[in-house]
Amino acid sequence: MDKICHLLKLSAGTESVESLADWQASRRAQTEDGLPRHVTRMWPKREDEILAGGSIFWVIKGLIQCRQRIRRLDEVTGPDGIRRCALVLDPELIRVTPAPKRAFQGWRYLAVADAPRDLPAARRSEDPLPPELAGALAEIGVL
Repeated sequence: MDKICHLLKLSAGTESVESLADWQASRRAQTEDGLPRHVTRMWPKREDEILAGGSIFWVIKGLIQCRQRIRRLDEVTGPDGIRRCALVLDPELIRVTPAPKRAFQGWRYLAVADAPRDLPAARRSEDPLPPELAGALAEIGVL
């Protein structure tokens, strides 16, 4: 079995998982085949590990709050002629147990062992806690 690696990315300007979903539903954020994508300057060197079942974990309001499976990596060329990487994502946003994360630039690799767990099925339909409360509870180990 291939080794799996995830990515961790700050979703700048996003207020909630729902606002991330709204943005990804816009035509501007989609590939030609209608899948959401995130374009980044750097091409992951660990491409095979990411494509072996990796996800992108989204940091929203200082917390890792959800993830999306990465389906493929597409090469795109910006208006400046520079080659970039489009992370083509599964449309499903999967909520995870909130975990605090400080702001950072770009994306980071995230080991499977360090990734927050998906919320149990029974909790997925719950209204999310306010980010400040979820962050405080995560820091003391309650969430």
